[in-house]
Amino acid sequence: MPLMMVGEFVVALVAFFLAVVCHEYAHGRVAYALGDPTARDAGRLTLNPLAHIDPVGTVLLPLLLAGLRVVSGVEVPIVGYAKPVPINPIYFRHPYQGMMLVALAGPATNLLLAGLGLGLWWGAHPPQLLGFFLFYFVVVNVVLAAFNLIPVPPLDGSRILLYLLPEPLRRVLLLLEPFGFLVIFLLLVAGVLQPLLLPIVSWVGKLFGGGFS
Repeated sequence: MPLMMVGEFVVALVAFFLAVVCHEYAHGRVAYALGDPTARDAGRLTLNPLAHIDPVGTVLLPLLLAGLRVVSGVEVPIVGYAKPVPINPIYFRHPYQGMMLVALAGPATNLLLAGLGLGLWWGAHPPQLLGFFLFYFVVVNVVLAAFNLIPVPPLDGSRILLYLLPEPLRRVLLLLEPFGFLVIFLLLVAGVLQPLLLPIVSWVGKLFGGGFS
């Protein structure tokens, strides 16, 4: 692998870890604000990345997608997720509403971080290495926000959908929970999610003046 590709991969990996850690921290912080101490008691109300690493979502899924991209040449977006912050809706006055607000906190934080990264790029005109980092940081945060809003358990979109669905359909959605990872992986491999996720990279590239697209 060329040195430039290795450098870009490392930069993208750092950006990914920052994005998912802040994403999960936001979930725990909002849950705590709504009265649920579970994340705090589990040591997850922290920005320490080691507390949020998920063997499947943070390691296995990105590596599988990266390997598939290298072997097949298919433009599969490399995405993932951190270990979900433990939430106990029994502490919420309105459980489904509380879960929806907690779920929204993650993608909202990623969009705020993307805006911050873009603002730093426009305001500071950083050197190339920092420019690469800011580009990947914005891409990862926007893709992570969009990816997590997909209504498949355990992604945040499913928690939002649970709030909107009537009770019988909520039970159906909850039955998908054990198979969520498989469903997500198959959707990515089948190319169903590419029309949603890949244009984000091109759009961010245009925001950066086309220099990194």
